[in-house]
Amino acid sequence: MTWRPWPRGLRARLVVAVVLVTVLGATAAAWASARSARSALVDSARQRLAQTVAGQIGAIAPELTYPPDQGTLDRLRAAVGPNTLVTYRNLRSADDTGTEPVTGALRSAVRARHLIATQVVTAGGRPFLLVGTPIVITAPDGARTSSGIEVYTGRDLTDVEGRVDDLTRSAAYTAALALPLAVLLALLAARSVLRPVRELRDTARRLAAGDLGARSPPQGADELADLAVTVNEMAESLQRMQADARRFAADVSHELRTPLSTLMAVVDVLATAAAGMDSDARESSQLAIAETHRLVALVEDLMEVSRFDAGTARLRLEDVDVAGAVRGCLRARGWLDRVELVAPDGVVLRLDPRRLDVIVANLVGNALSHGEPPVRVQVSVSRDQVRIEVADSGPGLPQDVLPHVFDRFYKADTARPRTPGSGLGLAIALENARLHGGDLTAGNIAGGGARFTLRLPRNQEDG
Repeated sequence: MTWRPWPRGLRARLVVAVVLVTVLGATAAAWASARSARSALVDSARQRLAQTVAGQIGAIAPELTYPPDQGTLDRLRAAVGPNTLVTYRNLRSADDTGTEPVTGALRSAVRARHLIATQVVTAGGRPFLLVGTPIVITAPDGARTSSGIEVYTGRDLTDVEGRVDDLTRSAAYTAALALPLAVLLALLAARSVLRPVRELRDTARRLAAGDLGARSPPQGADELADLAVTVNEMAESLQRMQADARRFAADVSHELRTPLSTLMAVVDVLATAAAGMDSDARESSQLAIAETHRLVALVEDLMEVSRFDAGTARLRLEDVDVAGAVRGCLRARGWLDRVELVAPDGVVLRLDPRRLDVIVANLVGNALSHGEPPVRVQVSVSRDQVRIEVADSGPGLPQDVLPHVFDRFYKADTARPRTPGSGLGLAIALENARLHGGDLTAGNIAGGGARFTLRLPRNQEDG
């Protein structure tokens, strides 16, 4: 099984993407806020400490003697405070805290620029702000010269880091609180964005199912609206093409009726005279007769389909004994000895007997032609409907054929295009079932064989 970490549904992907963007944005904002707050707090601490050290040194500087001795350095260190180191050439004055607030980089910065320099370091697992400054002697004429005394002091930044941590936690809590809102907004956005997508999907499904009147009203002026307009234009084009094709079939079949009637009369004469012909002429005559009958059947089926398409097909309802009607259909075609019929007597249904005959004849003829014996017709009754099942014992319908068995002119075996029949029989049977308010479905039997099930309602009324 392949593991797919990314959601496959469009809604899920949209929600996850929005939530991820929100979380990443909140995290980035929290991180940037923490850095900015830390920088601001450290800068503030640096300025305060530098001002404090400068003030302390300025207060005691007039009392110092130059060149200084060890006592001078000690007084200066004491005036600045703890964590302080004062140097002058080889002299040093440091407190006993164990922390020597000076690094090579800080010392180099102080000596190179002769100005106050600062540096943040970590010592003993705690952050410290180091300040280093030289003491400069100002002459009466304003000239400034270095005294050689350097003062280094450090201040613990633990409280500053604590405040930064508090700000970071506060930003994280804010981001966490924003997560449910982000999910809600993502769901609302997904619903708004996917609604026209779902409508387009439903329209496409209806078009695929044959409902060429399906349309998707465009909403707004975005790409989805453009797509809806394109789909509607495509559906209108298909609808026009279908209407033209149906009109052409109806016109052609209607125009063929008269010449075919004449041709059938000639065929009847030819059939009478065929017995006295030689074998080659008789075979040709029989082929012409069979093909003429096939052409007549095709035209009749086209006429019937055109009536369904035009909505002019009508039922002529009668009270019909279903078992007797099915048995009569089989007897008229000489199938009684080839088909097993299981039908209870006394099942009377109001329907069009001619159209029921067409349905049963198509289903049984299809089973005899494409299935294997035995073929079984079973009639069953429930409170709401009558079921007529036609099953054979052949290999059944292939899975790729099942969705198309009721399509017009569909042939499962394209290598045999001239199979008997017009290719419209099952389509006409389905239309007749629907005209009765029923349905016709196809499937396979578990043990093998195809099964067609006709369902007719028991409350059919005259229309």
